[in-house]
Amino acid sequence: MNPDDFGEQLNELIVCTFHSILRVEERALKESGSVDLSMSEMHLIEAVSLLQHAKATVSDLAAYLQVTLPSVTVAVNKLQAKGYLAKVRATSDARKVYVALTDLGEAVNEYHTLFHRRMVNAISRNFTPQEKGVLLQGVIKLNEFFSSLSEDARAYEL
Repeated sequence: MNPDDFGEQLNELIVCTFHSILRVEERALKESGSVDLSMSEMHLIEAVSLLQHAKATVSDLAAYLQVTLPSVTVAVNKLQAKGYLAKVRATSDARKVYVALTDLGEAVNEYHTLFHRRMVNAISRNFTPQEKGVLLQGVIKLNEFFSSLSEDARAYEL
């Protein structure tokens, strides 16, 4: 295969797959009926869930999601107004405020987690054990590349 063809095909597949996953997630959220969330809001709720054991602050969430502090502040306030998140003052230092999931936030996060589990199970049914291993190794390398790139874009001179 010509290296240029490989690059073009890989680029098209990565972009198409990314957008397809987002569309499937958005459709699943809308079809749930009672969820009034964007995908960005859903991913913020997911981040709160993942960081909650560490008592996440807005700053922690901004760093984890690699977005600006003001963006996360606005999103947290919006999700608090919708009833998905709550702000909780630290008992040891009243200046410190943690972000926590409400019962509604927990429920929608569980739904989202179940969606991901079902999606992965549906995908994996189409692969042999050997193909699963190759796919997993390829995705691991892809993730490592994008993780390092997100930390230092200069490393790849894009």
